[in-house]
Amino acid sequence: MGSFRVNGGIKLKGEIIPQGAKNEALQILCAVLLTPEKVTIEKIPNIVDVNKLIDLLSDMGVKVTKEGAETYTFQANEVNLDFMETEEYLKKASALRGSVMLLGPLLARFGTGKLSKPGGDKIGRRRMDTHFTGFQKLGAKFNYDAKNEIFHIDGKKLKGCYMLLDEASVTGTANIVMAAAMAEGTTTIYNAACEPYLQQLCDMLNRMGAKISGVGSNLLTIEGVKKLGGTTHKMLPDMIEIGSFIGLAAMTQSEITIKDCQIPRLGIIPETFRRMGIQLEFRGDDIFVPAQKHYEIETFIDGSILTVADAIWPGFTPDLLSIVLVTATQAKGTVLVHQKMFESRLFFVDKLIDMGAQIILCDPHRATVIGLDRKTELRGIRMTSPDIRAGVALLIAALSANGTSIIDNIEQIDRGYQNIDDRLRALGADIERI
Repeated sequence: MGSFRVNGGIKLKGEIIPQGAKNEALQILCAVLLTPEKVTIEKIPNIVDVNKLIDLLSDMGVKVTKEGAETYTFQANEVNLDFMETEEYLKKASALRGSVMLLGPLLARFGTGKLSKPGGDKIGRRRMDTHFTGFQKLGAKFNYDAKNEIFHIDGKKLKGCYMLLDEASVTGTANIVMAAAMAEGTTTIYNAACEPYLQQLCDMLNRMGAKISGVGSNLLTIEGVKKLGGTTHKMLPDMIEIGSFIGLAAMTQSEITIKDCQIPRLGIIPETFRRMGIQLEFRGDDIFVPAQKHYEIETFIDGSILTVADAIWPGFTPDLLSIVLVTATQAKGTVLVHQKMFESRLFFVDKLIDMGAQIILCDPHRATVIGLDRKTELRGIRMTSPDIRAGVALLIAALSANGTSIIDNIEQIDRGYQNIDDRLRALGADIERI
């Protein structure tokens, strides 16, 4: 188990470029299975989860060529379906939650799929019902081996239909869209997710020859086609990294420029951090965060305490609530952070409390943060990263704290943030792997 040693209290300065979006990458990489032709993908982040998926695709027979630091070419013209029957496939797929999105392309093109129960962050229950119910509505037949926790899916006769999703799941919508792209007839998906990641996937599939309309809305119509071709696709910058760097700048009183942000695709993320009192300047497609000694949390118009809650797009992404929470600890004012989607994602606040933060964990979904306005510094401690996003929130806290912190289980952080220690050192941070 790796660890970071962080000497905090240092003001940072410089430019940082966000990596390609992890949540988009997992969808886009699975989509290469939909065609035997070459697919080139640019701005692929060099992170553990993405690299695991690329390795899994290679094991399945996809030809993978690294064209540059962030560019790969994939060609799935000789996919080995027998590999899905091996223990190696089941083990590798179960170690990566994003592997569930292999099912949509496999059903669409080959009519079959197999998957062991996926793993992932320990942030609460993350059920697969939206994915599987959508496949069933398209005509797929499921057999679940409860003893070995293996799903066997027969999708040889997928037919388009109307469906109303029980939740606007991003990965569920992506999976169903990929399956429907080559199903017979027309599929209509209502209550579809409409995150930029999903829009990117739909745009890519349309360039490959799919017929998807309603992109960007929660009502998608997919006319099935016989085959799909190759394309080139460039991924968006990771909005979670962008939000994390905004919080980092505020907590450490640093002057940081975040480059190439594709600001129009960030939704209400910048505005939410502005409501936390953080100054942001848009300079073309860059976000400049000036050094701030003080930042004050807004109240609602009637003077009541601000609530920041997660919601489906275009609401605030749940992946940034941990960053809002840690940033609030040194603000002036009070905020209620309401995590609606996962019941275990706030269980890192005890570490912040140990560092000196004033936080009341109301229940598994809500925490009230009373900002210290820098009158009391956080103090360095030893702590463990429970998941990707909480791990980065703890890292930000450590970088702003007085003294030395040790963060264990940094493999969780590496799953979502590429070379984060190197990039932070380039800004002046005192951080090392031990």
